[in-house]
Order: sequence, then structure tokens, then C-alpha cells
Amino acid sequence: MRILVVEDQIEIVRNIAEYLEIKGYLVDCAYDGLGGLHLAVTGNYDLIVLDLVLPGMDGITLSGRLRQESRIYTPIIMLTARDGVDDKLAGFKAGADDYLVKPFSLQELQARIEAVLRRSKAEFGCLLEVGDLRFDLDNLIVRRRGNSLKINPIGLKLLEKLMRASPNVVRKETLEELLWGEIPPDSDSLRSHIHLLRQTIDKPFEKPLLHTVHGIGYCLRENKDGI
Repeated sequence: MRILVVEDQIEIVRNIAEYLEIKGYLVDCAYDGLGGLHLAVTGNYDLIVLDLVLPGMDGITLSGRLRQESRIYTPIIMLTARDGVDDKLAGFKAGADDYLVKPFSLQELQARIEAVLRRSKAEFGCLLEVGDLRFDLDNLIVRRRGNSLKINPIGLKLLEKLMRASPNVVRKETLEELLWGEIPPDSDSLRSHIHLLRQTIDKPFEKPLLHTVHGIGYCLRENKDGI
């Protein structure tokens, strides 16, 4: 499980990261709102621990942009020293799944994380769907119109990212960072993997789902309206 912690107090970040890593989580950290937004959009996290008060962009704004602009629904636990009802309601309205008031114990944070992840899995399941394309994340099985499709590991990573973002466009740079980090290979590499993915999920079928947005990136959707 991958956790993103967005918190400007370095000591709190260090304590959370060390504790969660001992418990078996992979943890990335950001210390301001803009950095947290970038990681949340480009990374593939199971949950975000997000402070309410951050430099650059506060947690309410960050959460709202993830939900409304990027269409990213990664579960969010919001941290804050404010315990007023209005503050909590604002957090939930912006898309937070839970609210933890400082100071808190690391054991309670872990319990909240596990509870939110259980609820998220029960609510959304482990099945992604775009049109007649289905991706079972638990078993890494991809089907279209009942036909099982064989896709290599890189293709599965691309497909999951595109399906989670659907119908929005995922930028080329985001996909390259997903596959290769900050130092991608030559520009034709991503194009080649997209070509292979398109050959598998679209070529045998009448209606294409994978669309190129020239100069920007790619998207999965049932039609090309608006791109």
C-alpha cells in the first residue's frame, strides 16, 4: 500500500513516515500544497494523509482540486488542529474521507487508515470499467465484451492510470513519470507502449476507447467528443 503524507511540520512527517513504514506501508512525503498536489496527481496512491494548513495551497483547496479538476478519488484523511464542526464540514465537503484532530497517536492514525481503506475497497471494489472494458485489479485480468485480453506489465500500469482518470486526459509527462520516474527514455518509448496497448484493447473491436490528444497525452473514453 502506498501512502502520500502532505504536512509542513517536518517532525510530524518524519514520525508518521517512520511508523507507517514499520507497519509495511510505502510512504512518500510533501511539505507544501503544490508539491502534494503534484505527487497526488502523478502518483498512484492508495491513501493521502493531508494537513489542513499548508504553505502554497491549503488542504481544503488541494482536496477540492483533486476531486473536481483531476477526478482523482484517492481516499483522504485530513489532519488539523481545528476541531470545530464547521471546519470538519468544510473538509468533508472538499472530499475528505476522515478527519483527525491534532495531537493524535500514531496508533489511531493507523487505525483510521485501515478503516478508510476497508470502506474504500467495499465502496469502489477492485474493478475498473470504461465502456465495455473491465480491469480486475485483484487478479490483473482485463476483459472486453467477455474476451480476455493479454497485456504486459507496463501496459497494465498504463491502463490502470488511464481508466482511473477516465474520461479525462492524462498528460504524456505523467505517464512517462509513472513508468520511468524522472528520467524517461527516448520519446518514442511511451508511444510504442501506447501502440501495443491500443492493438490489444481496441483493434479487435469496432469502437475505439483509447484516444490520442495530440501534443498533450491520452485518454480512455467511449467517444472523442471534446478532444
